[in-house]
Amino acid sequence: MLNKKSANGTVVDRVRPIGLETSKEIQHFGTVARLPIALDASICAASVDNLNQVLADTKTLADMYKKHHWQVSGPSFYQLHLLFDKHFKEQSDMVDALAERIQSLGGVSIAMAHDVAEMTLIPRLPRGREAVPVQISRLLHAHEIILKEARAMARQAAEDGDDGTNDLLVSDVIRTNELQVWFLGEHLVEAPVPM
Repeated sequence: MLNKKSANGTVVDRVRPIGLETSKEIQHFGTVARLPIALDASICAASVDNLNQVLADTKTLADMYKKHHWQVSGPSFYQLHLLFDKHFKEQSDMVDALAERIQSLGGVSIAMAHDVAEMTLIPRLPRGREAVPVQISRLLHAHEIILKEARAMARQAAEDGDDGTNDLLVSDVIRTNELQVWFLGEHLVEAPVPM
């Protein structure tokens, strides 16, 4: 709270925090508001459910990248530190695109960490620091979970005529995750020692 002394020396409140305000939700999670986007409500609802799952898993993967960015060690520290941060940024950008697509379908996007933790299909990581091969293996497993669900969901969106969701899943989610898998996987390949 910012205070300012008045001319007579008394303290005057300039800014007062609003108390814990509550109100009724204007839209419950799991519901779809009807928007004039030329898609049936049932199609929007199915896409919203699917996208919220991908969103929860993508937020989890982004957090994994940031954790490993902070905790990576060893001879490849610098390269992996930079790579993990780059992948974190790309996953974070995808989180935003997924949430915006959910909202544009009339849904409510999952947003809070505790809700994401309840929803994600990605196994929880230990709090401690792990060796680089374990970090990479965990990241690869998380990518595989997302890629499996994104492919199935993209097919469903295409069958339903939800081209926007299909495009997001194929062009952004699948392609980005495949590229990141390639970059990560190359760190686990045994290279011949130069003579």
